[in-house]
Amino acid sequence: MTSDSQSSTTASAADSPAQSLVSLKNVNKHFGDLHVLKDINLEVSRGEVVVVIGPSGSGKSTLCRAINRLETIDDGEIRIDGMVLPAEGKALAKLRADVGMVFQSFNLFAHKSILENVTLGPIKVKGMKGGAAKELAMSLLKRVGVDNQAQKLPAQLSGGQQQRVAIARALAMQPKVMLFDEPTSALDPEMINEVLDAMVALAKEGMTMIVVTHEMGFARKAADRVLFMADGQIVEQATPEEFFTNPKSDRAKDFLGKILAH
Repeated sequence: MTSDSQSSTTASAADSPAQSLVSLKNVNKHFGDLHVLKDINLEVSRGEVVVVIGPSGSGKSTLCRAINRLETIDDGEIRIDGMVLPAEGKALAKLRADVGMVFQSFNLFAHKSILENVTLGPIKVKGMKGGAAKELAMSLLKRVGVDNQAQKLPAQLSGGQQQRVAIARALAMQPKVMLFDEPTSALDPEMINEVLDAMVALAKEGMTMIVVTHEMGFARKAADRVLFMADGQIVEQATPEEFFTNPKSDRAKDFLGKILAH
């Protein structure tokens, strides 16, 4: 084999779907008679930021939750870093630890301090020693700009601060990929940017991210790829520049026409 053919073989191996960090193949999901995910195929590379947008009821949140097995799927296959996502049990818990998730609601433990909220997972799930967990937690709280709130209870923080704590808590598990399901939709307008700024910083650091959001500014600024969903299907996907300036499908043109007109 010549060096040229060797290098081309190496290149093609690197480009193969086997390299994907998140892989969905022919994934279907029904809620009763409602077919919410229809033959979804998706490959997300390591370090890629994929933003999922689309009208309400298009299946975006269900897609996000299925990747973490918070929603079961009817058929198809989901792989995280090459490993098939199991249906249940210890293997699922182990693989789930590789997938951080941030929801609309912050889901912080109300009776525990901010610091305790962030150290709980590493100590309980990863078996990290208290001192190391605290050090990690403080560095992450600093990263999202709330380290000065570490001793407070969640109720003493604003919604934007709580959501940044939720991001730090997910990062404390040292996940391979972060899922965000409408992370700013429960926030007051003035708090949205502080959360989006923390997410943009994360994207710049190379974190693999799948983000369901209505924030088009974030999609333009941080996404490597925009996925447009409608009626349970990925209708089109493109770079932000391409998608926002030249959408291909009528559904996407209609959607963008409505939201960008305001």
